Amino acid sequence: MRIVVAMSGGVDSSVAAALLAERGHEVIGLSMQLYDQSEGQTSFGSCCSIDDLHDARRVAAAINIPHYIVNFEKQFNEQVISNFVSEYAAGRTPLPCAHCNSDLKFATLADRARGFGADAVATGHYARVERDAAGRLLLRRGVDEGKDQSYFLFSLTQDQLASAVFPVGDLPKDEVREYARQRRLPVADKPDSQEICFIPDHDYRSFVTKSVPEAAREGAFVDESGQVIGRHAGIHRFTVGQRKGLGLSSPTGTPLYVLSLRPTAQQVVVGPKTSLERTRLTASGVNWIVAEPSGTLRAAAQIRHHHQAAPAAVRSLGEGRAEVVFDAPQLAISPGQAVVFYDGDAVIGGGWID
Repeated sequence: MRIVVAMSGGVDSSVAAALLAERGHEVIGLSMQLYDQSEGQTSFGSCCSIDDLHDARRVAAAINIPHYIVNFEKQFNEQVISNFVSEYAAGRTPLPCAHCNSDLKFATLADRARGFGADAVATGHYARVERDAAGRLLLRRGVDEGKDQSYFLFSLTQDQLASAVFPVGDLPKDEVREYARQRRLPVADKPDSQEICFIPDHDYRSFVTKSVPEAAREGAFVDESGQVIGRHAGIHRFTVGQRKGLGLSSPTGTPLYVLSLRPTAQQVVVGPKTSLERTRLTASGVNWIVAEPSGTLRAAAQIRHHHQAAPAAVRSLGEGRAEVVFDAPQLAISPGQAVVFYDGDAVIGGGWID
């Protein structure tokens, strides 16, 4: 089978390519150039740099596969960076990795793969694809619970899953690194990226301010009753659940947390941790991987990547919307993040928290 592998220059995608080549597939490595390097810029964050592209090329040479760099600057800016900036400016907390995975790696990249006559697109995600008894494709968690990335892939369709391959999804991370060492891949001990790839200094606030200067308009901190208790330099500097960096003190000495953001009024609502607890949310842009439910279903709903999925009742509201009612209160449900529904280790679907 001819398979295109999205090679980021990291150990996971490198091992994915090596495994497929070892299994006898015709493997083509593609790396995405996501920003303009014409002026000698060498760093774009934790990945996607020119050094990463060089690493991907070195790995391709080591396992003897062709390697190409494809220019996705325009698509990345439109589908990922612009969304990131506009969401923060609107008082929401974006999830750029999910947009990058669905809109670029399994949509735009799939189109490029067809141009190479490829049957599938592989990545280094820790996830698995299987078929159920009815022949429908299921997206399952990776076997390494600490590295599972199925949360970021909730928007994949049946057509996309049909051409998706996740070679490291059945492996724990330590085995992936050991395989890379045994194959003497040049990235075997390369550290994993942890932060947002397109913000090199980790300062997303300055990044948003530079892109949307009006986001830095001064506003007020208010308590739950609406009383002004302080001033701030822009709501994009805060996220729901945040405690540190507020510069506020409570008269009672109770720690204050960000409860909600009001972009129209430029207000940041703060209060005690107990006020962050919610049992209900609605989501938009919902994708049902197998089939949209006709009634309420029981599921485990996950509201952040590293958040423990919690028992809930999930109901489709139609038109790409859903309602989730948790059995127990959840802390810091953040608009703009994804809520993903699981049946065991299988992703039922997911959407964007309103």
